[in-house]
Amino acid sequence: MGKPVIICVAITGSVPTKAANPAVPISVSEQIESTHEAFEAGASICHAHVRNADETPSSDPEKFAALKEGLEKHCPGMILQFSTGGRSGAGRERGGMLSLRPDMASLSVGSNNFPTRVYENPPDLVEWLAAEMIAYDVKPEIEAFDLSHIFRAADMHAKGQIKETPYVQFVMGVKNAMPVDRAVFDFYIETVKRLFGNDAAWCAAGIGPGQIVLNEWAISSGGHARTGLEDNVRLSRDELASSNAQLVRRAVEIAERYERPVATWAEARDILGLRASA
Repeated sequence: MGKPVIICVAITGSVPTKAANPAVPISVSEQIESTHEAFEAGASICHAHVRNADETPSSDPEKFAALKEGLEKHCPGMILQFSTGGRSGAGRERGGMLSLRPDMASLSVGSNNFPTRVYENPPDLVEWLAAEMIAYDVKPEIEAFDLSHIFRAADMHAKGQIKETPYVQFVMGVKNAMPVDRAVFDFYIETVKRLFGNDAAWCAAGIGPGQIVLNEWAISSGGHARTGLEDNVRLSRDELASSNAQLVRRAVEIAERYERPVATWAEARDILGLRASA
């Protein structure tokens, strides 16, 4: 058997709505229930955003606190990764939940185009978010929407702004950003190994129909995989996904095909060098 594969479930995001798929969990209670099902299906990381009642994105620390409390109760040991993404807040508001000390948080270290806007991550904000993560012992997951973001993470690591070997996630398939391209994907892996060492852990996420493609590429190439309704509300072109758990089970099936065991939450914490669960 190969090395364990960590499955991250991105449960909600800032964009998908119930109009797109009724299974998208919006309220904190829905998010807890959906994550619990995904946890039982094999996910060991929950990548979480929070929403307002009208489904608009939020960065309200109180909502994150309620979600954290519920997930720690119903998904004991699961790695909680909060989003500091730019759709849910402006400036330092994006990091207001880091004082809750989740295990991990996303960190976008550079700007790029999104479908209808520029995803702005100015250097001063990136450095402040990274400093907050160090202060609260939160491990960053570097969201690499572009090759330059991997090099930026390496520079920050060299300067001590990222404490440990960066854990990089390649994000492919966002319109106007990096498309799903195998040659680029392979070069990303080569770059991570060159900058951070052959044993550096990495992950990949594909958006929309790219989700299953990136799940396959990542798992077959020795990396870790992200799935979930944030990135793709469909199981296939003609079928909506019934839940986050269904998308996790699909990733588990891919792992089984490549003879890679699915990491337990304890194994995932060990692989990522995280503190013990509370």
